[in-house]
Amino acid sequence: MNAMHIDVTLSPPEIDLLPQASLGRTVCVVFDILRATSSMVTALAHGAGHILPVLSIEEALILKEHNPDALLGGERFGNKIEGFDLGNSPLEYRELAGRRIITTTTNGTVALRACEKAESVLVGAFLNMDAIVVRLRELSPEKIMLVCAGTFRELALEDVLAAGAVCANLPGAALSDAAVIAMSAFKRYENDLLSGLRESRNGRALISAGREGDVEWSAQNSIYDAVGEMKSGIITLGRVPDTVL
Repeated sequence: MNAMHIDVTLSPPEIDLLPQASLGRTVCVVFDILRATSSMVTALAHGAGHILPVLSIEEALILKEHNPDALLGGERFGNKIEGFDLGNSPLEYRELAGRRIITTTTNGTVALRACEKAESVLVGAFLNMDAIVVRLRELSPEKIMLVCAGTFRELALEDVLAAGAVCANLPGAALSDAAVIAMSAFKRYENDLLSGLRESRNGRALISAGREGDVEWSAQNSIYDAVGEMKSGIITLGRVPDTVL
């Protein structure tokens, strides 16, 4: 079997190019560690139904009209959107068993939707890192694209660390230069992920806003055996958790 090729999309300007890229033989893993994908993984691991990531508040409200029982979640500038049921803290997503969620965030949902043409799209976080690696080995794709959602238009350290963790856990894969950079960053923090998240721009901002609990939660490594997989714009649980924590 040929080695898998791993590339990393480090920042939003690169994500802008994904809808035009040839992704038919590529599995994309999207990371928005602080906090969109950590919230999604938490929700799915606790039994939430499907999640619909959308690009705009307007699109979310239209979907809500057609799905009145669904919850609206997400953020703008890190804060809960006025009139929505949920913000973007993973701590809010632990008691939503059976609920459908419509969500829109500044970067995370944009990154997910940019990958729609991929062979498969996985929702990644540190929370489910081992499960992501297992799923990638199962799929054994020709190419893996690790998509770092970023912050506004800039790179986000915590997303790069997560991409690097995947690279480090798939020895033998052929790495692009961007993947080598991500893995090198991860190696610096692999024994103390929380420090990496605290030192990141987003981590510092959340701590300053009194949301250190979100940072601590998102830094937990592989506490869930739950992988969200997006198909036709809908995220469902692709792997049943062994334990709902």
